[in-house]
Amino acid sequence: MKIKTLRDLYLHELKDLYSAEKQLCKALPKMAKAASNEELVAAFEEHHGQTEQHVERIEQILDALGEPKRADKCEGMAGILAESEAITHEDISKQVLDAALIASAQKIEHYEIAGYGTVRTFAEILGEDEAAKLLQMTLDEEIETDEKLTELAEDFINAEAETAESE
Repeated sequence: MKIKTLRDLYLHELKDLYSAEKQLCKALPKMAKAASNEELVAAFEEHHGQTEQHVERIEQILDALGEPKRADKCEGMAGILAESEAITHEDISKQVLDAALIASAQKIEHYEIAGYGTVRTFAEILGEDEAAKLLQMTLDEEIETDEKLTELAEDFINAEAETAESE
């Protein structure tokens, strides 16, 4: 796809997010399985359900634009997910692994927040009001997930990881 206009860039970025979300749908159950803290497992499971909705919203937008639901692989998400999976193969305590999984998940959220903020703005400029609303809904959910992860980390998971290190 040649990118010559803002609309071309919008479609490119939207499809990149589509690929990212589809990759994340496959990764979140693995992250939940790797986590030991029940609240963290629940957060990953909840976000998996949201991520499936994010995929559906992008498909709805692509359908409205008459665009195929195909995208090149999002290499940014692939890299973040590869790093996340690699840490699960380390010789690491379960408490430190939970902290590492939160760090990985927040990298994912920040990547998505940047992407959704960008495509939402492009949609607004291009007069794609319904798409902008759907993208804002997803952006709000990504921000909320990031905040939940921060709370889990700051409230107890990081402290548990620190205690596990000193034992």
